[in-house]
Order: sequence, then structure tokens, then C-alpha cells
Amino acid sequence: MSDFRPFLIAWNLTKRCNLQCAHCYLSAGERDAGSVDELMTEECFRVIDGIVRINPAVILVLTGGEPLLRRDLPRIARYAADKGMMVVVGTNGTLLTDHRARDLLASGVMGVSISIDSLKPERHDAFRALPGALDGALNGIEACNRNGLQFQVHTTVSRMNYDEVPAIMDFAYRKKARVFNLFFLVCTGRGEEMSDITSEQYEQILEYLVEAQEKHPGMFIRSRCAPHFKRIVYEKNPDNPITKAQGYEAGGCLAGTHYARITPEGDLTPCPFLPISVGNLRKEGFPVLWEQSSVFEDLRRPALKGKCGDCEYVDLCGGCRARPYASHGDYMDEDIWCLYTPKGGMRIVPMEEKETHLIWSKEAAERLSRLPYFLQKMIKGRVERHAREEGRSVVTLEFMENLRKKTFGNAAPIFKDGRFQGRSDP
Repeated sequence: MSDFRPFLIAWNLTKRCNLQCAHCYLSAGERDAGSVDELMTEECFRVIDGIVRINPAVILVLTGGEPLLRRDLPRIARYAADKGMMVVVGTNGTLLTDHRARDLLASGVMGVSISIDSLKPERHDAFRALPGALDGALNGIEACNRNGLQFQVHTTVSRMNYDEVPAIMDFAYRKKARVFNLFFLVCTGRGEEMSDITSEQYEQILEYLVEAQEKHPGMFIRSRCAPHFKRIVYEKNPDNPITKAQGYEAGGCLAGTHYARITPEGDLTPCPFLPISVGNLRKEGFPVLWEQSSVFEDLRRPALKGKCGDCEYVDLCGGCRARPYASHGDYMDEDIWCLYTPKGGMRIVPMEEKETHLIWSKEAAERLSRLPYFLQKMIKGRVERHAREEGRSVVTLEFMENLRKKTFGNAAPIFKDGRFQGRSDP
């Protein structure tokens, strides 16, 4: 099997949206108009069938625009979930009522991501171009909590909210978000004319994210569109399991290697911010485009230019490919937003799986297999390391559960039997 299976697919189901956010890469809007050429329900089913042939355990993010404006969203989600996919819905939260939350749960949706860009209504509402947008998003979060629907908080950092990131993160934790994702702006779409934060602020926030994880146990904190995060984590602690050097498959930028985006019309691109179509899924099946695209091949075996090509962290980070493309059309060029200067040291390569003499019980091996594929190597390595430290020769399900509780307090498993689980406060 190819080393480049997709872990994550983001699918813009529609351009219809009740907001007109300042940073939107899709330039979405027009609540009822959308695209006249959006994939129809049955076409969506065929796309899902194609993805399953490459990896049935992919995480499928159904987003927009605003996906809740598609009446067939529950059918699409149910079809994907029944095929074994982990389905997440990306929403602005303003349309997420108790009824919709229960409907999504019944459709097999594991969770939703809700965008919060400021806790100050005047900021968030202006950014989202709708009075009351923050109240709507907060009501959506409460609907999730009332109905047992897991949620993540997504924040796009900009000059407008740079000073608020710690407060938004604390808020997400208090509200029992499972994940906090901090997105770094790529100036495309409607966001093309926006002013990004400085390179110095970029580095400062990434350093803060490393420290913040310890302050928010049970809530995963991750950066998005910031592959530099892997370098900063490694510099602080080379043994940190979230670095690719320690077996975390999803290191650096995943565009075209383990991640892709589908447009409302069915075009397949490496990521939302690298809008190069490698073909249309109405004309070609997903396996053909995924496996034969020359653009994907460039990204999988990159000949990077400038300091990215010279950097010892190229395998852990590799830089953002969308930023140089947005700047001057060359996705192989160096990431102009990175402050790091290569030091000419030895190239830091991902950890090779070590031979182990540990035996995994049937129940423990089954639990491991139900975790997202891109986490399995990291979790396996961590469990086996602790087992060896305790002098164990067999990894049991009981041992895995005790280790999980030790790591996350009394929190329930994040994934169990292929679905998100609830979280109790540590």
C-alpha cells in the first residue's frame, strides 16, 4: 500500500453561507444562491466510494460555505459514516440548534468544529460580517453540550485577535471543547488583501501553543497552516510524541501527501489554500487523481528551494507550500513567513519503527486499530515505551486504559469504537 494514504479530506460542500467572513478562502456568501454546479447527493456518494477504496478510515470534514445550508448534509454524513469514515462538520455555529445537533448525531457525525475569532462581539461580528454572529456561535456550542455532540473550536489568528488567543483557548477549555485548532492566515480568496501577523508574532504564538497544552489537559491544541510548529516542539523537547521524529505521521504540511480538499464543483486540490485543481471527481475517480497527480507527486517528493530545501527540519516541517504559491506562484519555493535560518546540521528524519518483542493482546490490538491511522504509530510507540519501563512483556487493554487515565486524568477516550467520546473534567 502507498505511503501516501489520505488521513484527512476537507470537502467544501457548498459556497452558500449566511456570513461573509473577511478571511474566507472560498469567497463564500449568498445564503441561497451557492454554486449552480455543486455536486449532487448521488455524486457525493460516488466520491465517498472512491475515497474509501484508498482509505476507509479517513477523517472527512464536511464544510462550506456553511454546510448546514445543504438539506442533504445528514444523508451525505450518514453515507460516509456507514462506510467507516470519521465524519466532522465544519460550521460557523450560528445555525446549530438543538434539533440540528441531534440530527447530526443521528447521522453518524462524530463532532463539529465551530469558529470563534474573538470573544468581543464587535470584533467577531465585524470579522464575520453579521451582527449577532458571536451570540449565534456561542448558542451553537451550548446546543452541542446539551445534546452530547462533541465540538472543536477553530480560531484564525490575525492582527485583529492576536492578543486574544490565550483567552479564546481558555474559553474553549471551559466549554469542554475536545480540540482547539489555531489557524494561521494564508492570504487567498477574500482574505487576499488582509494583513497577516508578523513573522515574529507567528513564532511567539507557536511557542505559546507548546506551553498551553500542559495547561489544558484533555483538550488537544494544534496549529493549522503552521508546519513550523513541529520544529518549535522539537527544539523544546525532541522526545515530544507529537513531533514526526517520534512517529506522529501527520508531521509538517500534509497537502497532497495525507490531505486534500474537494471543492463544491468536485475539483480536487492539495489543500484549500493551494487551489490547484488536479482534476474533477465528476470525470475521474478519487483513486486515479490521488495516485496519479503530478502536483501531488511534487508535494510527496519535494525539491524545495531556498532555505526550506537547505533546512535540517525539512522532513519534520517542510514549510507551507500555499504561502509562496499565493505570493508568486511557486509552491516549491521557501516559506517566506518562517524566521528560522538553517544551521547546516544533520537532517532530522522521522523515527523508524523499532523491532519490539512485546506481545499485544487481541483486545489491545483491536483498540489500537480503531484509532485514526495517522495516530497509530505514535500511540503504539508511547504504549510500548511505558510497558518496557514497567517490565511488561504483554500489552493488555487494561494497561492501555490505565495509561490513558494517567495521561488525561479521568477523561474518557477521545476515540472508542471509531467515534468521539465525551470528556469529564480532569
